[in-house]
This record gives sequence, C-alpha cells and structure tokens, in this order.
Amino acid sequence: MKHDPIASGKRKAVNVSIDTGIVAAAREAGVNMSRVSEDALRVAIKAAQEARWREDNAHAIEGWNRWYEKNGHPLEMYRAW
Repeated sequence: MKHDPIASGKRKAVNVSIDTGIVAAAREAGVNMSRVSEDALRVAIKAAQEARWREDNAHAIEGWNRWYEKNGHPLEMYRAW
C-alpha cells in the first residue's frame, strides 16, 4: 500500500450511527465496514483538503491565469507542431 500521510498505523474504536438496513446488508455481503469507512473518510478528507488548497491559492492561480492569457505559453516557440 502506498504511503498514507493521514494514517498513523494505529486503530481506535469509535461509535458511528449507520442505518440498520445498510449494516445488515454489509454483514450479509461480508463487507468490512471499518475498511469501507476508512476508505470513504480518506476520499472525503482529500477532497476537503484539495478544496481548501484551491480556496487558499485562488488569488495566485488567478494571477498566473491572467499572466498566461496576456503572455501566452512561455515555451510556445519550442512546440513541434
């Protein structure tokens, strides 16, 4: 498994409320609810971190986009087509 900067390698028991029908279906299907929950949390955390990064850097990104629109691609002269 790739390095996960979020994971500590330790496990902690937590209480969550999940619809009883989903719990029953997961158990019947042999789905590891802890693993699925961890995976879903990783996805949600990464999306939240990326959204925060875009928000924090929006001003700089807009500035670079304006520069690019004004000046064009800096390596345009080296394009092969």
